[in-house]
This record gives sequence, C-alpha cells and structure tokens, in this order.
Amino acid sequence: MHTVVVGTAGVTASDVLAVARGGARVELSGEALAALAAAREIVEALAAKPEPVYGVSTGFGALATRHISPELRAQLQRNIVRSHAAGMGPRVEREVVRALMFLRLKTVCSGRTGVRPSVAQAMADVLNAGITPVVHEFGSLGCSGDLAPLSHCALTLMGEGDAEGPDGEVRPAGELLAAHGIEPVELREKEGLALLNGTDGMLGMLLMALADLDTLYKSADITAALSLEALLGTDRVLAPELHAIRPHPGQSASAANMLAVLKGSELTGHHQDDAPRVQDAYSVRCAPQVAGAGRDTMAHARLVADRELAAAVDNPVVLPDGRVESNGNFHGAPVAYVLDFLAVAAADLASIAERRTDRLLDKNRSHGLPPFLADDAGVDSGLMIAQYTQAALVSEMKRLAVPASADSIPSSAMQEDHVSMGWSAARKLRTAVDNLARVIAIELYAASRAVELRAGLTPAPASQAAIGAAREAGVAGPGPDRFLAPDLAAADAFVRGGHLVAAVEPVTGPLA
Repeated sequence: MHTVVVGTAGVTASDVLAVARGGARVELSGEALAALAAAREIVEALAAKPEPVYGVSTGFGALATRHISPELRAQLQRNIVRSHAAGMGPRVEREVVRALMFLRLKTVCSGRTGVRPSVAQAMADVLNAGITPVVHEFGSLGCSGDLAPLSHCALTLMGEGDAEGPDGEVRPAGELLAAHGIEPVELREKEGLALLNGTDGMLGMLLMALADLDTLYKSADITAALSLEALLGTDRVLAPELHAIRPHPGQSASAANMLAVLKGSELTGHHQDDAPRVQDAYSVRCAPQVAGAGRDTMAHARLVADRELAAAVDNPVVLPDGRVESNGNFHGAPVAYVLDFLAVAAADLASIAERRTDRLLDKNRSHGLPPFLADDAGVDSGLMIAQYTQAALVSEMKRLAVPASADSIPSSAMQEDHVSMGWSAARKLRTAVDNLARVIAIELYAASRAVELRAGLTPAPASQAAIGAAREAGVAGPGPDRFLAPDLAAADAFVRGGHLVAAVEPVTGPLA
C-alpha cells in the first residue's frame, strides 16, 4: 500500500487524495517528530510560568480572560473538545473526514502547534486503522477553524463519541481504538485547541473538487465537440490563431481539446449546406470561452490551495524564535472565496452544456435531426425528459452558485464577529460538482445519439472511440423509448469515473 510521509514542510494535493480516497498509510518523518518535541518544550515552559498565555493557561474565545490553574488545564482541553463536538445533520462523507484528519495532522507536524509527538502519532494511527470519526454536516462557520468537524475528530482520539470502523460499522470510538491497539489520548495544555483550529475541512474539499473538476472540464470539451459534430457545426472557430489573440490560457486549452477530438470528422463544415448559417449558436461557438474561463478559475483555486497546503494554521502558534503568538490565520476567507468561484464556474459550464442539449432535441434548430432524437416522434418521446432532468440540475446549480462567503454570522458573544462560511461553500460545491457530472453525462447521451443518427457521415476517430466506449459501458444508443434512468446512470458513471476522457486520449493524445 502507498505510504505518505508527513514532514514539517507540508504535503501535496496528491498526498491528500491518496490518504482521503486511496486509503494510503501515513508515517511521520524524523524531522517532524523532532519539531514536535521542540515546540512542545516551549509550550511546557510557558505553562509553568505565572503569566497567562492564550490557549495554554487561559479559556478560549470570549472566555479567554480567565486564567486557568494548572490542576484544571487537562480538564480544560478535554472540555473544549467535548463542548465543541456539537455538529448536527447528516454524516459527512468518509473521504472528507479522512482529508480533514490528515490535513490537521499536516499542520500539527509543522512544529508550530505545540502538540506532543505522541498525539501526532495517535492521529496517524487512527488514519492507518481505517477509523473514521462521525462528523456532521453543520457546525462550522469557517472561522477559528472548522470547529465542530475537527472536534468530532479529536473526540475520537480521546476514545469518546462514535466512529466508523474499516468494516463500515459505526461503533463507540473507544471500542474501535481498543480493537486496533490504540491508546486514547489524554490531552494536555494547548493540545485540544490545536486539534480544532484549522481550515482543514474546507481545504480538503477544495482539493477533491479540483481533482474532480479537472476530469469534468476535459469531459465537457469532449461532449461540446460531439454536439458540434451532431449539429453540423464548423470547427474553424477553434483555430489556435483565433484564441491566441485573446490569450486566456484556459480558453486556448479548451479549444485545442475540442479541435483534437474533431480531427478527421466528416460532420463538421456543413453549416453552408442546405440551410446556410453564417455562424453557429453561442452555446456551440463560445464553448471554449466559457469552459476556458472555468479552467482559469481552477488555476487560481489551485494556487490558493497550494499556499494553504504550505501553511500552518493554528492559534496561537509557536514561532521559530520561541514566541507563542495569537493570530487570525484560521480565518477561511482565502479558501472560501475560491470555493464559491468554482461553484459559479461549474454552474455556467452546466448551463451552456444544457443549451447545447436542448438545441440537439429541437427539430427547428438541430439541422435535420428528428424531434427529441426520438425513434418515432409522437409515439416515442425520445430524450425530452432527459433534458428536463438536465434543466432541473442546472437550475439547482445556479442556486448553489450564490456565494456562502458573502455571508457572516457573528458568534462567541461577538468575539468572533466576522466568519468566512468556507465550510458551507465547500459543502455546496460538492453538490455542484456532482450535478455537473450528471449534466455532462446527459449531453454525452444526447450528442452521441445525435451523431449516430447522422447516417452517411463519418464522425471523427476520437468521437467514434468515445461513443464506442460509452456503448460498451452500457450507455445505449438510438432506438425506441425505454426505461431511461438506468441509461443516464450509466452515462453518469462513465463520465464521473474518467472513462470518457480515457476513451479519447489514445486517439487525441493527452488532453489539456
């Protein structure tokens, strides 16, 4: 099994995906263990002094003015975890919780939090045992960290609360720790706070969304090309010299992808035939501009994610010179913004894909295709309601594009009077990404059927490869009406799993 070694310098996006989705094992480097021990010495020295230090010998948030005596500090750390583990609602997905735990471990290993090496090792042990704390949908405002989600994870380290075992069964966390030979952690000064104060949930969801969107944007370029073929459009608008004079990198990449898919097609260039068209509709002609803008948004989001991966987010932090200082680095605004930006871009990509699908189904705009791509229009409804489903998904995505980060709800007796709502932005983006996959799948279903209905004209070799692979995967072709939901589910799995991209790349070469 793949192993990810965590040091003091952070981790990569691929490391996070390997642990969250691939179940990779986690090891702590010797460098990280040394940094943990050094920072812990500083915290313990401060704890022994009479002067109050936030997070070490004081309360938290609006209660930070109270100095906590040494005999109550262990109880203070336990209490912050117990009281903050106050999430409600449905359970969060296993991959999100694993990313959450791993990213908190990444920051702990930076040597900036003052946590003991034994606590960090316990965090790695829980991940390696396949134990997943039960984390709930609601409880983070994206400021002072993803507090409730991280608290539920810390509760598992203490052997309290519920967690899911590697067999998928939810049991008391103490039982699961004992079954895997893991001793519950007895938290000491600063440790409870250090386990809660991070943007780890929203960052983990951002990294997974970026990975999924990378596949979906390539898939959207393929389905846009198939729709262009099916509508007998022109590929001249994809010429690289046209995109070079408006030098947005994403636009050029999408145009190049579409051009590669369309190479060798007999269906393109017929826009001057029986019903001459000067130009194709915007949803066809402007596909690279819309998808390209989304790609550039993703590039900015990756830049933010990489910076956050290199960060040590905690409050207070242990600085290299030995100072322990309070700060506001736990505020999730940088991550929240790009999560919202991506939801906007995904909604617009879905919107233009739906417009192409509707055009394929409308006999007045499809340039000779049968109404709704039906076998016997009137007797058969064809893909009429598939487009309804697609439209419903797009409408939902437009609602999900409303930014969470534009909102703020004061908390903690007005001490935490401005929050990022980054966790909420991440949660709605996950839904948007799921819906985008479905929208692209429906365009694939319609466009592939439409291409096959263009008898006598040979589609591009890449298009043939895509359609052939889809048919082998259970995405059925033209014919009389049938139970459509299983076909659409097969198309969704085909797109979501990256199989559409994998089908064309042997012909086109790697897509950008």
